[in-house]
Amino acid sequence: MLVTIFAPLNAHLLEIAGVQDALFEANCKLQSRPPYIVRLVTEHGTPLKCASGSTVLPDAGVEQATEPSDTLIVIGPFGVPRAPNAAVADWLRRQARTARRYGSTCTGAFLLADAGLLSGRRVTTHWQYADHLALAYPDIHVEPDRIFVRDGPVFSSAGVTAAIDLAFSLIEEDHGRALALYAARRLVVFLKRPGGQSQFSDALTAQSAGTRPLDKVRLHILENPRAPLDLAALATVAGTSPRHLSRLCREQLGTSAAAYVELTRIDIARRLLEESDAPIKAIAHAAGFGSTTTLRRAFLRRIGVAPLQYRLRFQTTGQGDKSAAIMS
Repeated sequence: MLVTIFAPLNAHLLEIAGVQDALFEANCKLQSRPPYIVRLVTEHGTPLKCASGSTVLPDAGVEQATEPSDTLIVIGPFGVPRAPNAAVADWLRRQARTARRYGSTCTGAFLLADAGLLSGRRVTTHWQYADHLALAYPDIHVEPDRIFVRDGPVFSSAGVTAAIDLAFSLIEEDHGRALALYAARRLVVFLKRPGGQSQFSDALTAQSAGTRPLDKVRLHILENPRAPLDLAALATVAGTSPRHLSRLCREQLGTSAAAYVELTRIDIARRLLEESDAPIKAIAHAAGFGSTTTLRRAFLRRIGVAPLQYRLRFQTTGQGDKSAAIMS
């Protein structure tokens, strides 16, 4: 199973090494099953100077790397990358067309977008550059708070270390949850880390002192989606008046408290649909919607598809062992 990693100039070394080490740990356990064969490709095949100053020796340049890949992973550089030149863009398109799956880590999404390979897709990237990606490519649906995103054969991950999370998801898809968990334990990291990118945002951290009431509300909604979450109840959690809380939501979230509650519940339901095989009714209850009808209406209004359609398109592997916990 050939995994081709393309690394541009000024790449993050940790993204390259993180993916390679996760696949290496999986190979150590696979034994008789087909191992991952990892090929590192750069534009010219010459030693690659990473953003940290370390130098990496690639296996080939794009002119030599003509063998089709099972999986193509495009690594992100530090900051927003320049558009790839014609030779690299053509190579990316050829590799993507023949690969079983392809995608990016961190700002590698910009390289795939420049090559026209993300149009109409759901993707994520480093939280600091998500708005830039969305503005530059309005035909891409950017999800800035996700650690990694799968959309059919296309995958993408957030900043730097999220490449390791992505690698685990690919291992799980190929060989099951047990092998992915083994690799995660060997590397002493989460198989699936809790929360999204916003917990790592400098902007949110810097604002924490000024938005303490709202932080309490957001955490309460996330941890208690089935609780009464009307404006009065949330104001009690925040320790402020309903009117003041309503103003905070408008100013800092850009929406009403009720809309934010619904969006949070939708996000909880989406993740349960993606990562479990629990019945839709159980997911509606767990996410705080109360009924499948309410869940369905919210999905159609906000996402444009019904929950079951969403699951059929975006469900990942290794879900079955979570059903009982969701339904409890």
